[in-house]
Amino acid sequence: MNITVIGTGYVGLVTGTCFSEMGNRVTCIDIDEKKIGDLKKGIIPIYEPGLENMVQKNVKRDNLHFSTQLNEGLEKAKVVFIAVGTPMGEDGSADLQYVLGVARQLGKEMNKPLIIVDKSTVPVGTGDKVKKVVQEELDKRGVNIDFHIVSNPEFLKEGVAIEDFMKPDRIVVGAESEEALETMNALYAPFTHNHNRMISMDIRSAEMTKYVANAMLATKISFMNEVANICELVGADVNKVRIGIGSDSRIGYSFIYPGSGYGGSCFPKDVKALKKIAEENGYKARLIASVEDVNDRQKLVIADKIIKRFGEDLTGKTFALWGLAFKPGTDDMREAPAIYVVKELTKRGAKIKAYDPKAIEEAQYFYLKDVKDISYFHSKYETLPGADAMILLTEWKEFRSPDFEEINVQMKNPVIFDGRNQYSSLNLEKRGFEYYQIGVKRQ
Repeated sequence: MNITVIGTGYVGLVTGTCFSEMGNRVTCIDIDEKKIGDLKKGIIPIYEPGLENMVQKNVKRDNLHFSTQLNEGLEKAKVVFIAVGTPMGEDGSADLQYVLGVARQLGKEMNKPLIIVDKSTVPVGTGDKVKKVVQEELDKRGVNIDFHIVSNPEFLKEGVAIEDFMKPDRIVVGAESEEALETMNALYAPFTHNHNRMISMDIRSAEMTKYVANAMLATKISFMNEVANICELVGADVNKVRIGIGSDSRIGYSFIYPGSGYGGSCFPKDVKALKKIAEENGYKARLIASVEDVNDRQKLVIADKIIKRFGEDLTGKTFALWGLAFKPGTDDMREAPAIYVVKELTKRGAKIKAYDPKAIEEAQYFYLKDVKDISYFHSKYETLPGADAMILLTEWKEFRSPDFEEINVQMKNPVIFDGRNQYSSLNLEKRGFEYYQIGVKRQ
């Protein structure tokens, strides 16, 4: 099938590449000339395991193409995916200017029937707006061309996006016509060969499903972090409580790990957007608002522990920081706890020596570019000499089983602040460490 994907960000690039892997002829469109030039050379703008090789392979196979010209993508396309950004507005709502801008351009340039698919995360009712804008442009041209609107939200996890797309646990499709639904079924058939995971519904329900899924996962995280804070006050061990409740099949173990809060491109934005959607319809979403409030506070829990241990004035103190990305497997630092911890400590006079396997450039040139008292290193052990304590904020695999003797020797003080409870079962205090974690009161 001939497919066009508009937008070569995280979602668009993964979507186009995975469809091309199954033999479809895919054209990815973006207005960023440099990005398209790099993609044609096999240079990938994001870090996602397996993506670079898949892009390069399918470009060589002539299955995957990149262009800045929309007309090149529309020439033979049967399905067009809109995968442009929906940045968060100042009021928390999703900004639809790019989605509707693409819809307007499609209405101006399409010359044959199309199935137009919203892949971007969009508020309920966006499908209707896209349909209206496309039709307005067709009417201006005085042409009558059939088109169908579909909502097909993505459920990709950064770090395992290729696997998620190639082996989906569900494919949600909101469609207004049988023709569109049949086409989407055919397009996704190679991904559901062993088991039909297609869930069809109306467009508004599909749009809502994405927001609710992310808000539900964010709720589990904030709930467990709230519990962790209570456990610490009453002398319980949240790590043991987690095991106790996770063994209940109605609850399960997923997303109940205590830590320094959620970040990334999806949960913070989608929780805010869902809260805003409720407000716009006259409803105050108290639980969803609390999820956000708990998460905002949680990002500074580790900083608060450090300040309590070393004092309000951190002048002359140096901290080794392991982990900058909001989660392992990605270079994404959007809303990462590291941003908040670094800024809180450095404004009090501390110096930070940071290491992350993938996110150093993101920190240097974007998220922490204005922070002067931070330096970056090429390995985790290089951050340790002269450090008053080590802080763990991202649970990369290479941090799971470090050489604690080396850590002890290199640092000024054998002090660890663990923002992801990675070392909770290792009895570090018996090894001479002063160990602080989330949800466990130090004796």
